[in-house]
Amino acid sequence: MTRRIPLYLAAVALAAAQSTAPRVLKVEDVHRVLDVRDPQVSPDGAWVAYTLSTIDKAAEKSDSDVWRVRWDGSGRQRLTSSKEGESSPRWSPDGKWLSFLSSRANREEGTQVWLLPVAGGEATQLTTVKGSVSDCAWSPDSKRLALVIAERDEEPKKEGEKPKTAKPIVIDRYHFKQDMEGYRTKKPSRIWLFDIEAKKAELLTAESLDESSPCWSPDGGRIAFVSNRAGDKGMYADRQLCVAEAKAGAAVRQVTSGTASLGGRGGRAVWSADGSSLYFLAGRERKFRAYDRMNLARIPAAGGEAALLTRSLGRSVGSPIALSDKEIGVLVTDDMSEYPVSVGAGLRRLLEAKAVINSQNSAAGHLAVAASTDQAPGEIFALENGKLRPLTQHNQDWLKEIRLGETREVRFKTRDSAEVHGLLTLPPDYQEGQRVPTLLRIHGGPNGQDGHAFQFERHLFAANGYAVLQVNYRGSAGRDEAFQTAIFADWGNKEVIDLLAGVDHVVAAGIADPARLGIGGWSYGGILTDYTIARDGRFKAAISGAGSAMQIAMYGSDQYVEQYDLEIGFPWKAKDLWLKISYPFFEAEKIRTPTLFLGGQSDFNVPIIGGEQMYQALKANGVETQLVVYPGENHGIRKPTYIQDRLERYLAWYAKYLK
Repeated sequence: MTRRIPLYLAAVALAAAQSTAPRVLKVEDVHRVLDVRDPQVSPDGAWVAYTLSTIDKAAEKSDSDVWRVRWDGSGRQRLTSSKEGESSPRWSPDGKWLSFLSSRANREEGTQVWLLPVAGGEATQLTTVKGSVSDCAWSPDSKRLALVIAERDEEPKKEGEKPKTAKPIVIDRYHFKQDMEGYRTKKPSRIWLFDIEAKKAELLTAESLDESSPCWSPDGGRIAFVSNRAGDKGMYADRQLCVAEAKAGAAVRQVTSGTASLGGRGGRAVWSADGSSLYFLAGRERKFRAYDRMNLARIPAAGGEAALLTRSLGRSVGSPIALSDKEIGVLVTDDMSEYPVSVGAGLRRLLEAKAVINSQNSAAGHLAVAASTDQAPGEIFALENGKLRPLTQHNQDWLKEIRLGETREVRFKTRDSAEVHGLLTLPPDYQEGQRVPTLLRIHGGPNGQDGHAFQFERHLFAANGYAVLQVNYRGSAGRDEAFQTAIFADWGNKEVIDLLAGVDHVVAAGIADPARLGIGGWSYGGILTDYTIARDGRFKAAISGAGSAMQIAMYGSDQYVEQYDLEIGFPWKAKDLWLKISYPFFEAEKIRTPTLFLGGQSDFNVPIIGGEQMYQALKANGVETQLVVYPGENHGIRKPTYIQDRLERYLAWYAKYLK
């Protein structure tokens, strides 16, 4: 007996240690990831407001609330807690108020502006406009707001009122479909001036054109904004930077010109400290918009020649903010990272660490950012002297429970001598020299990239014993202009060469098991999955989410009519090219890979017809396949139940064929 007691105690101690040791990621952990974003520094630099989104499984939605934290990282405080959620916290310039957007009073009445007194007290509803507020900008004197409002076509349904028969949908726009928005029949968004004391709203301009991104001049006398000068009747949007006096019915002065995406895709402009110039994001000619390279530009507020200030970077920039009277800050999308750069007398990189900064804000000499790394979801940080100092740690508690695999950079040459980069995430218990089943997971876009940011999906696959390869194929962001536009009007060619070269690389490195290879992706990642399995039979399982293969069938059924017209051409004039880029469908008899197709029933981005057609083709050819349609979902799956269901199906499909 006395000899057994130590053994028993040792066993108990071992069991206790194992129960508290970090575990691998599980599917249900997806609901524990907290989305922290939109930092806003108070005018005196003492506080940072931000939003935090959690998953409400019972309500089948996410819930966003406004929080704040002191600049030293103390005093973290939740400021809102309604079930409808709150977003877009903005400090009044006098520091007395924090505004936010919410439909907490009545969802049917749309999103309105609410005010929260900084000194303490309950939030009160400020606006009751007819429509939904999507953006809000304070005037320098804190007495007015510039609001972007999309007016309703009909009065909201009253409580207890019986639903009416829907009216027929009448369309006369050229670009008539958009995901989330649906059929584009709504009135354009307009900018309104709202007097806070009088609680009165007036239209800024008399023009009935789509307007967005208002920005007050330093003296409060003018507002710069983006306007679609083509109107509803134009074939393609022509978003230009405009200026108007900050008074009702003001005349509009167009500042930029040309067919490039000046002031359009770049969003809100920034005024110079003296009000003489505007900084904005300028793109290239219209036909390259799908692969756009944005540059920070400066132009006289009265109009004139624009000067490109970041061309020497050779990378796309975004999110311009004023860092000081003489410096503008932008976020640079570089190879697998995104970091801030100061644009002043020269260009100065503000952060060297491998991370992805997705938003930034500055006041009183303080710069706050939302940043994510390979091993941690986004949090709010103070960026000081080239280093990130954490202000929030909302995800730390559950991360302490988890053991994550290592993410490495990979670089390789393709058969046509292109240099391609990517990421490889290994299982948490990976041993060097071990061959493991490997998944080629493909990002969408194509003008996106896989970078040094936390991705739940790749860590979940790694936790289930897979190496996960992510290739930034030609067409991806983060590289030079030639790399980005290499696939122009040539879809499914160079991307596939790059993807297969990446697989060859990790096989040659002794990591990927060539007999257990899987492939998959969502959106353009699903499209490239279809392209790749039609070219190469080495993959034992494929998952094509929100993809398409008979591209000619997408014309008129999705939201990309401008890209199709200007890059591929009208189908009746470029039939051979349309057939060429539709080869996965017309050569479907070559596909032998068991493939799972998924998509949202209401997706207007890449409609579910793309997956349905490929499912039908593989079914007709006797290939093992399955089609999963998520009712009511758009391009991005949003309901928590469906999010978890999709991940579980991913794991089950790959396990069936690769394990």
